Amino acid sequence: MSDAFIPVNTPLLDGNEAEYLAECIRTGWISSEGPFIKRFEQAMAQAAGRRHGVAVTNGSVALDIAVHALGLEPGDEVIIPTFTIISCAAAVTRAGLVPVSVDCDPATWNMTIEGVEAAITPRTRAIMLVHIYGLPVDLEPIMKLAKARGLKVIEDAAEMHGQTYRDAPCGSFGDVSTFSFYPNKHVTTGEGGMIVTDDDALAERLASLRNLCFQPQQRFVHEELGWNARMTNLQAALGVAQVERLPRTVEIKRRIGRLYDQHLADVAGIRRPVARTNYADNIYWVYGVVLDDSVPFDAKEAMRRLAQKGIGTRPFFWCMHEQPVLRRMGFMLNESHPHAEYIARRGFYLPSGLALTEDEIARSAQALREILA
Repeated sequence: MSDAFIPVNTPLLDGNEAEYLAECIRTGWISSEGPFIKRFEQAMAQAAGRRHGVAVTNGSVALDIAVHALGLEPGDEVIIPTFTIISCAAAVTRAGLVPVSVDCDPATWNMTIEGVEAAITPRTRAIMLVHIYGLPVDLEPIMKLAKARGLKVIEDAAEMHGQTYRDAPCGSFGDVSTFSFYPNKHVTTGEGGMIVTDDDALAERLASLRNLCFQPQQRFVHEELGWNARMTNLQAALGVAQVERLPRTVEIKRRIGRLYDQHLADVAGIRRPVARTNYADNIYWVYGVVLDDSVPFDAKEAMRRLAQKGIGTRPFFWCMHEQPVLRRMGFMLNESHPHAEYIARRGFYLPSGLALTEDEIARSAQALREILA
């Protein structure tokens, strides 16, 4: 096996990407006006079981626009998982709303119905569901609760391309859902995002917001401030090619997960990802491990030791209720979410990219075994 450094992610671009990019260059359609935009929006909407897709520049701005478009009032509360990326809390606070964080399940790493129920107050107006790392949130009880309470639902499916919940596509739940197309995602456009919905009027509003709210009849007169968040035809061309191979991508990811499980089955001191629940099989967006209390060092030290062996890693998300920027804004003060705090400090993920070879998986697993010996 090679001793070359194994990056935490390497994308796989072995479909029609080059052909479609060449078509953009040959025809001159490289801006957001090109034909691949609509093709990509339709392809992702179909993959997510939605009627409409609105392509944007990245997954974070997809959340910004999605939250803004729901028309919530300043001071309204939105329940979010504390174990997630900062984009979720940022979208809520930028809209003048109040993020209310909840703990995660220690096994699936996702928010739970119990946490959501306990966090509801008279000011709660929405729930942001965020699927984490490979398994979706257990959606059914939370969706029932949201319907009963009249709450809006934003589904962040940034990591869930091709995943299902009880055979329904992730991205098909709630008022609006979002995806990311960063290079480590199952569908990548380099940078990019998508908002999907079934609501005709909401889709029109989302499309306007991502395009500076230009008016059809008088372009440079604006009734509302929007974003310049248009995806380029070049990015969409990559996306179309990537969606074409999404079923194969899911197969590759699950194979990576099975191989890691085989190599690490007898390794003490770690919690491996849950392979399946009664509502979904893991899609292994990343292969994460959590060090248990028998290991005398934390994730940061484990990652340092793995780097010395040529293995790329990434830390788990840091909790929202522990973010300095949010605390300075007065949000989530004096909160404690022990499950999320534990995995944030003791969790990290191994190389998980689509181009990962069997030898690289074996070498990564062996390196982890050695640092835990």
